[in-house]
Amino acid sequence: MSADGQRGSADVAISLEGVGKRFGGVDAVQRISLAIGEGEFFSLLGPSGCGKTTTLRMIAGFVTPDEGRIVLTGRDVTSVPPNRRPVNMVFQHYALFPHMSVYDNVAFGLSVKRVPRGEHRQRVEESLRVVALEGMERRRPQQLSGGQQQRVALARALVNRPAALLLDEPLGALDVKLRRQMQLELKRIQLELGTTFVYVTHDQEEALAMSDRIAVMNGGRVEQIGGPREIYEQPATAFVADFIGSLNALDLTIDEFVGGYAIVRVGESERVVVPVEAGAARGDAIRVAVRPERVRVVPRPGRGSKERSPRSCSSACTPSSTWTRHSVGSSATALPTSWTKHRRSAPAWACAGTPTSRTCLPSDQRAPRRRSAARRPSSAATTTTSDTVSTTTATAITWGSWLGKRSAA
Repeated sequence: MSADGQRGSADVAISLEGVGKRFGGVDAVQRISLAIGEGEFFSLLGPSGCGKTTTLRMIAGFVTPDEGRIVLTGRDVTSVPPNRRPVNMVFQHYALFPHMSVYDNVAFGLSVKRVPRGEHRQRVEESLRVVALEGMERRRPQQLSGGQQQRVALARALVNRPAALLLDEPLGALDVKLRRQMQLELKRIQLELGTTFVYVTHDQEEALAMSDRIAVMNGGRVEQIGGPREIYEQPATAFVADFIGSLNALDLTIDEFVGGYAIVRVGESERVVVPVEAGAARGDAIRVAVRPERVRVVPRPGRGSKERSPRSCSSACTPSSTWTRHSVGSSATALPTSWTKHRRSAPAWACAGTPTSRTCLPSDQRAPRRRSAARRPSSAATTTTSDTVSTTTATAITWGSWLGKRSAA
């Protein structure tokens, strides 16, 4: 699979090729292309108005694209009506028939598809078993909880054994606790059946928890396609970085370079060290992003206490991917005024200086350690409180580590 979300034709269930849709003068969807694999849980994630529901409705056949092709299981269905497509859809409002029992609601699709009546009971019971509603066949929708109604709608969509199931924010009407429970249920059902799920949501937590891959949409365009961890740790654009999870950003100016790293002075005795690509110049404006879980507050070593060896901070100084935005001036033209992602492999870091005032540099550029200086507490002023100092810590999620290091002025 390539970086733009395309897959080999052999394992593709749904393919969109340059699909676009306009409503009046508004481009709701702008020539998007993506491929969804067989048995994949694929989410369309984005804010309201980004085009995700329009995209889903074009796959279902309820909206006709103005350009591009839609291919389902190898067949071009761009002009095929919804009832002739091998997909079913679950809406946010479940649209259950209130005068019908659970059994009749689920069996309705079989009647429409003219499935022999002799197969109805077996297939309805099988669908109800999958969604854990056995024994509720005779109940009416108003006798069910919100979560149970959602499962009936899901069973009704699954009973026809579609090649893909399309879900348009089906958990939006549920309370938080029930929504989280149903997230697990949906993932369990998808894994048990092996059916392709295309899930539309604006909830980042839902998408990250359930999806095999996510397409993040904004303004009718696909900003990035990737797995949950990739989307979170290695965002491809500024929008994705800001939209997924919480983010703290620092707008800084490059003061100097050491190897492939930019050094930024943020205080009399503090530095931020970030990897940058070729073409960055002194004076360029950069934006450094850090996830909150990547910051750790630890006690400042006190005078007379046992000082930590400089080498011991290497685990807290391991860099990973870092986001910078270069606002390039006239002195440098190699970098556009756009967000650029740097994916440098993490070098070995060593620290020189005192425990409270030190510079962290790659191992091949570090200065010789001076033991006498390392044992002397520093009197340099800091920007933190008198008893704490902020550092980073290596965790399972390493995107956007703030490489802020403390050094002598």
